[in-house]
Amino acid sequence: MKQIYILLVITVLLVNDGYAQEVIQRKFEKMGSSFEITLVHESPIHGQQLIDESTAEIDRIERLISSWDKNSQTSMVNRMAGIRPQIVSKELFDLIARANAIARLTDGAFDLSYASVDKLWSFTGEEIQPPSATMVHASVAKIGFDKIMMDAKKQTVFLPEKGMKIGFGAIGKGYAADRVKAMLLENGVKAGIVNASGDMSAWGTQPDGTSWQIGLVNPLNKNKVFSWFPLNNTAVVTSGDYERFLLMEGKRYGHIINPKTGYPSQGVVSCTVFAPKAELADALATALFVMGTETGINFIDQLPNVEALMINDKGKIITSKNIAVDEIN
Repeated sequence: MKQIYILLVITVLLVNDGYAQEVIQRKFEKMGSSFEITLVHESPIHGQQLIDESTAEIDRIERLISSWDKNSQTSMVNRMAGIRPQIVSKELFDLIARANAIARLTDGAFDLSYASVDKLWSFTGEEIQPPSATMVHASVAKIGFDKIMMDAKKQTVFLPEKGMKIGFGAIGKGYAADRVKAMLLENGVKAGIVNASGDMSAWGTQPDGTSWQIGLVNPLNKNKVFSWFPLNNTAVVTSGDYERFLLMEGKRYGHIINPKTGYPSQGVVSCTVFAPKAELADALATALFVMGTETGINFIDQLPNVEALMINDKGKIITSKNIAVDEIN
């Protein structure tokens, strides 16, 4: 569950170059999550039409990457695991290639092929009986981004082992946010925010020229925002286990699974990543849950144009070198 609050400071009309500019917003459900599109436009009617086009684009992306839609290209790749390579669109081929590049960068802490293990766990916040070590081990044996075989000339993707699966749950909404932003920019929208359930891509400024502001939720008190940040032509993703977690043998585990062990992550309750693209921030937020606070922040400090803020299960804030916040109270 990704939780992030947006403060829109300016809600009045301002006149720029002879045209009244106003903030236009719409909330809706897509990809099994809450979306919100905010844009600055002189025409409310045209602005709403552009949001209509944005929702259609999100639907198109979902049909491409969904593991639930049996007719999607992703589902076809999964069905053909261990059988034969599957021809895919250039868009999906490139998305998988970028995801695998992030997997290499994070040493497998982020991995598209984690999907083979996700059905073993139920993150309802309740105590569960853990699956057997044999079951977990069998699922982990099918995980490995480096096993995914890609042929650029034939534009095919092949999962060489029966039971292997890829899933875009940790990168898909970030990709959708980036695509909608790009589409709106192409249509002349000079400022806005696409919020895909906490995967946010922002550009431009509010009508008065001030930056968009986002507030991070206190994971120990969901009704309180503990810190505010400006969004200046960047993306931010906040991932937390506030509602999606489980209890096992008296211990709390978050909803993000470690691809190397097959078990849910521990020790991190919230992770926020700022990056040039929501797709990258989305994947890195997942990887940081797996890495843990110390390794994760050290990793982020080595990346250009990327910052992160993590909160551990004791409520301690750990940040990358260019972020400063007060402790949660």
